[in-house]
Amino acid sequence: DAKKLVRSPSGLRMVPEHRAARSPFGLDEPPWVPDKECPRCMQCDTKFDFITRKHHCRRCGKCFCDKCCSKKVPLPRMCFVDPVRQCAECALVSQKETEFYDKQLKVLMNGATFFVTLGTSDKSELMVCRLSNNQRYLVLDGDSHYEIEIMQISTVQILTEGFTPGGGNTRAIGMILQYKVPGSEEVMQMKFTASEDFSCNKKLSAAWLAAMHKATKLLYESRDQ
Repeated sequence: DAKKLVRSPSGLRMVPEHRAARSPFGLDEPPWVPDKECPRCMQCDTKFDFITRKHHCRRCGKCFCDKCCSKKVPLPRMCFVDPVRQCAECALVSQKETEFYDKQLKVLMNGATFFVTLGTSDKSELMVCRLSNNQRYLVLDGDSHYEIEIMQISTVQILTEGFTPGGGNTRAIGMILQYKVPGSEEVMQMKFTASEDFSCNKKLSAAWLAAMHKATKLLYESRDQ
């Protein structure tokens, strides 16, 4: 998918040429609070003047003094080329998301093996499941082939085992995925179960499911924007 470099008041961004090609995990740039509407810092209430300058957080668009908006942090969900100025609260969120883009996104793209059951069928098929390089499709390959558009996913339920009433560690062993078929209102369901053949497969599948859980949270946030 072709991309273009664009400049906004917030900084340089590398974005897809066509909006339809954007990542389903992306966020739009927020509108900035107009200067005339923020005579004081929206965090510490310091009054702005010639010495105390105002700065806009690139993630929330609110207005802050330099002390409350001093951090420059990567913001890949808005496709910024360089780290951008963010308030303390937004910087913390963006730093956590950077782990997803640096580590978990690669796990999803590398894929993992699951037994996949379609709908109410009692038959399952061993398939390699991975996220496409453009982040827009979940690709399943086995004897069959499926491509599920991420934007069409309605719910993701991670299945776990090992929980006890008194607490304790749980392990992700699968997920139930519901998605809409493009061009209709029909909702399909798939169940993914981790293969028990090899211990290495179980670890890889658990890591993939954990990454998918995080991806789902970002997907929901993008939709709610």
